[in-house]
Amino acid sequence: MAFIQCNFHAETLGVGASMNVLLPDPKPDQPADRRYPVLYLLHGLSDDHTAWMRWTSVERYARNKDIAIVMPAVNRSFYSDMESGYPYWTFISEELPAKAKAYFPISHDREDTFAAGLSMGGYGAFKLALRRPDRFAAAASLSGALDVKQGCERWPKDFGYIFGDAVADDDDLFRLAEKMAASAGPKPKLYQACGTEDYLYEANQSFLRHARSLNLDLEYEEGPGSHEWGFWDAYIQKVLDWLPIRS
Repeated sequence: MAFIQCNFHAETLGVGASMNVLLPDPKPDQPADRRYPVLYLLHGLSDDHTAWMRWTSVERYARNKDIAIVMPAVNRSFYSDMESGYPYWTFISEELPAKAKAYFPISHDREDTFAAGLSMGGYGAFKLALRRPDRFAAAASLSGALDVKQGCERWPKDFGYIFGDAVADDDDLFRLAEKMAASAGPKPKLYQACGTEDYLYEANQSFLRHARSLNLDLEYEEGPGSHEWGFWDAYIQKVLDWLPIRS
């Protein structure tokens, strides 16, 4: 695979932005206009766009999957338009995909577009899928910080800057799941995993029960593990095997 470090100006944010990208090696007989399925792979609260490449073997796991992987940086934004900060939701949901498709041979089709992430990034991946089901065919959360109202108690300083005095429905995965379940539109497949010793385990169980009560298409797995890279390295392999990549 090709590994590309991409720095660009983000008009949405008004600052320089970064993303790391993995692209499959082109085959000798493939069409010149070939566009690859894409996985937007999101980092956690204390990480950046380099974390997945530094702490897992995601490049090795993706080598035979024929998929592009885009890993953007969003700081500690919780993939949201911040109350006292920058519009990172608009960046991650609008500008970043448009830039990635313009710069790289990435498919424009919903059926080829996926999101995944860990912790804060698990929240971001589900937020993309639940809020924009017209654009994402599947999303995966690993040890996701899925209950942001609970997160307000754990990270009060961050969440005050991000969400202000209250979490809006468009930032609440529980409310977004209800809205999508009630709609007649497309509904992405979801994959959720969490370690049984993870401090976010109970929040994951809460979202799992809610999603199942709504009959969402969600596959759940758990196993021994805490909030750490050994768990995520193992489960990103499961995510790549689970993704509905078209041949």
